[in-house]
Amino acid sequence: MLAINDIAPDFEAQTTEGTINFHDWIGSSWAVLFSHPKDFTPVCTTELGYMAKIKPEFDRRGVKIIGLSVDPLDRHDGWMNDIEETQGTRPNYPMIADVDFNVSKLYHMLPAAVSGDPTVRTAADNQTVRNVFVIGPDKKIKLILVYPMTTGRNFDEVIRVI
Repeated sequence: MLAINDIAPDFEAQTTEGTINFHDWIGSSWAVLFSHPKDFTPVCTTELGYMAKIKPEFDRRGVKIIGLSVDPLDRHDGWMNDIEETQGTRPNYPMIADVDFNVSKLYHMLPAAVSGDPTVRTAADNQTVRNVFVIGPDKKIKLILVYPMTTGRNFDEVIRVI
């Protein structure tokens, strides 16, 4: 398991804003990586809309935010439209399409043996993919929060911690 002060695993991934190398993307900033079990899930839909609304608070503090699920980019795009329609704000940060489960495994959110088609996995299959990682400019993990699927995350608390 990852622990506070561990170097955050680096990875390359497809996002809604193009391909990124995570450590390069962070640069000299702080970063918040938050994950959700499946696109179009109700609790996560409200969270992603809320994150878009409070993104200026993260920007003001020099913090980059990035979301993740194992769903493919086309589902992310459709979900972003749904979030805008239902929450009043479209996500204004990149979303990782972790279709090969690489990032979820690197961050110990899914077991190493997980494989197959991510689109046939249910939210319950991915319930452990419900984390928040705060990463410093030194690429070390500063905070790890793990939430159950039924509980909305407190992103105001994440801002307070930062």
